[in-house]
Amino acid sequence: MTDATASTPEDPATDAATGEEVVLRDFVVITGYSGAGKSTTIDVFEDQGYFCVDNLPPEMIGQLVELFRHPGSKVERAAVVCDVRGGSYFKGLQQVLEDLRAYGTNHRVVFLRADEDVLISRYKETRRRHPLAPHGSVADGIAAERKVLARVEELAETVIDSGGLTVHDLRRRIVGELLPREATERMSITFESFGFKRGAVRDADLVFDVRFLPNPHWDPALRAKNGRDDPDVGAYVARDGTLADFYDRLLPLLDFLLPRYAAEGKAHVTIGIGCTGGRHRSVLIAEQLTTRYGASNEFWSEARHRDLGLGG
Repeated sequence: MTDATASTPEDPATDAATGEEVVLRDFVVITGYSGAGKSTTIDVFEDQGYFCVDNLPPEMIGQLVELFRHPGSKVERAAVVCDVRGGSYFKGLQQVLEDLRAYGTNHRVVFLRADEDVLISRYKETRRRHPLAPHGSVADGIAAERKVLARVEELAETVIDSGGLTVHDLRRRIVGELLPREATERMSITFESFGFKRGAVRDADLVFDVRFLPNPHWDPALRAKNGRDDPDVGAYVARDGTLADFYDRLLPLLDFLLPRYAAEGKAHVTIGIGCTGGRHRSVLIAEQLTTRYGASNEFWSEARHRDLGLGG
């Protein structure tokens, strides 16, 4: 058992019996104490493109690995959570892990733990029952779990104590220490235009109000046009220099924030851009920001226009 990060596999695995190259490059078994952060951990792996299964009985791990190792499989990276929710089946996990090692499967065991007082506090916050003490105290459940998990913790390559970590801290540590660099997908950004007359977008991480910019709606020749398809709309919005001043302030802010969101393990960020009707100014800016950040190797970027086709 070690608290150091295990090295992540970079090369394709080889079948120990046949010597043939197999598809599965990285298989992660996530286990540990209930309430220690296993759900957060597997969410991070799923966000980064891993095929993920939660609460998988140990007996099924071998079958899943065999499926993924088949040359026809397209799954290169997978992660599963296996814990005491599996009841008596969980006792077979130790043998399964030893079998994986014997077969030469590229796999890692990540164990999440926390001190008893931390786990009890988390259970009090969520008001959930412990899986090993559904009718008893959380402390009884943790004590029973400790007996079951002792040997499994010794087999883990990576042990993470989440006691002093926030959810964001845990996500950051998983991204930085447990994910192969080439497996980490670029964070995607959606720039969504909308009109405040129909209400602000509801799922945005950031919202910018651009109603202070010149409004093409008041020019009869531009009213029916839009900020995506008509260059003269862009010229109108930019005519007094306010748009350039806005970008001088907005772009440094986004350049500061977006990499830090990615470092937190966020897979997707939505940025709302709102004007009055959602046809001219917000559409123009959403398109321009999508072009700028889409040209970066750091992010995926797309524009979405909620109100563009609604008229009025």
